[in-house]
Amino acid sequence: MNDVQTPMESRWKRRFLILLLVIVAIPVILVGWLAIRFGGDVPVDYDSPVEHFKYGSTGGEHEMGFPYWIWRVLPAVCPQYLPGKGYQSLGMVYERNADGSDRDLPIGTSQRRYQGIDRVFVNCAVCHTSTVRTAAGQPPTIVLGMPAATFNMKGFEEFFFRCAADPKFAKEYILPEIERQGGELDLLDRYLVYPLAIAIMRDRVLALAGRFQWVFDQHEWGPGRVDTFNSAKVIFNFPMAHLDPREFDAPADFPSLWRQRQRKEPREMQLHWDGNNTTVEERNKSAAFGTGTTPPTIDLARIARVEAWIMDVTPPAFGQFFPIDEKLAASGAPIYQEYCAACHGASGSDFSGEYVGQVTPLAEIGTDRRRLDSYTHTLAVNQATLYAGYPWRFTHFQKTHGYANLPLDGLWLRAPYLHNGSVPSLRALLEPAASRPATFYRGNDVYDPVQVGFVSDQAEAGGRHFFRFDTALPGNANVGHEGKPYGTELSAAEKTALLEFLKTF
Repeated sequence: MNDVQTPMESRWKRRFLILLLVIVAIPVILVGWLAIRFGGDVPVDYDSPVEHFKYGSTGGEHEMGFPYWIWRVLPAVCPQYLPGKGYQSLGMVYERNADGSDRDLPIGTSQRRYQGIDRVFVNCAVCHTSTVRTAAGQPPTIVLGMPAATFNMKGFEEFFFRCAADPKFAKEYILPEIERQGGELDLLDRYLVYPLAIAIMRDRVLALAGRFQWVFDQHEWGPGRVDTFNSAKVIFNFPMAHLDPREFDAPADFPSLWRQRQRKEPREMQLHWDGNNTTVEERNKSAAFGTGTTPPTIDLARIARVEAWIMDVTPPAFGQFFPIDEKLAASGAPIYQEYCAACHGASGSDFSGEYVGQVTPLAEIGTDRRRLDSYTHTLAVNQATLYAGYPWRFTHFQKTHGYANLPLDGLWLRAPYLHNGSVPSLRALLEPAASRPATFYRGNDVYDPVQVGFVSDQAEAGGRHFFRFDTALPGNANVGHEGKPYGTELSAAEKTALLEFLKTF
């Protein structure tokens, strides 16, 4: 038998092998390329813990992330839904590049490449970073960890909801704007990925808008405030339209994030304005839901980096910006010890005190009750189901009946005051409620060292309009924390001395 192949047989065999290789290899190569192109989950990371706090991921980009270029161009596509130019008009803080231009993303946003597209969403710093200026016309100083006193979260949410409902939220408008702003999309991004992403984002944002309709129905929160726990109810599909009306209009100021270790050691304090949790780590994971995370997508390793940083970070001193009359401050120290130390700590760095970190009953403190009423027993029970099956399941949320006595570290940067930000300055807080301003303006980052708070008597400055805060509206009352135990009956000289001592915090 002759096993020798003829030239034609060899030729056909080679052709068959080539064809087989093509049939098998091309799909394998294509699948591999697609896996590389659309697979992976890679956040933008930062070596510095400070940079990580400003721009690091919590995992929220997975579910809530906007494709990078859609995020970038939406202010130009839907400018009518912003109070001014860009996200800056909502009070978001931008750092400057070496050439003086703004960075492409504000502090408080993170970036992650997921499912083949760069995505952007907010992180912890968006609510815990702001700026301070010593005078109008002076450059701002960015302060990390302080309440985001200029950030209008309600306006931020409503901008995306309104823009998604606008006919211009479409590839015919967004893609040309990306090109105009210098976005270089490859062919696949331009003709497939981004058109599909635009359609998906529009539908997802509109679906969220339906669930957050209650936000539109509330009074304006103003910058520096958020209705935290009514937002949390949406996670659990609460029937928002049928809740007790007394639960609504409950915005509270963003808190500061400094010296968290001292809120944990040597004893755990009651956290949040109403003291509804006593565990820093659980509080942090709860707050991460505000950055778009969910139990399956939360990035615990990167949140742990933020937790480690805020444990010991300290606020900048008042004296770095303005002079302190040390002699006057010394005369105010014993007044503070008599009236304030038991509830708020011995100083801005010493949190010892009999009632520090404990809840004072509402009947005693007398402040606006809306924030307290918005956090219900039913919500606490539902929160206990979060992370079910995980070692970090929530177990510490509880309903309380008052507001927690907070330490006063960095107090000068935490204006306006009371949990709902209804008192513009420390000087006003030392007056009876009837003598406190009934209306004032929020959102100015120019500081008033005499009143010890941000300038609040100007409706507009430099073309920027500030938010008029009306204490007569639901949730905005400036009552409480008054009477002899709270120092509002001190003499004018004693109040001045006490204020000078509080500047040392």
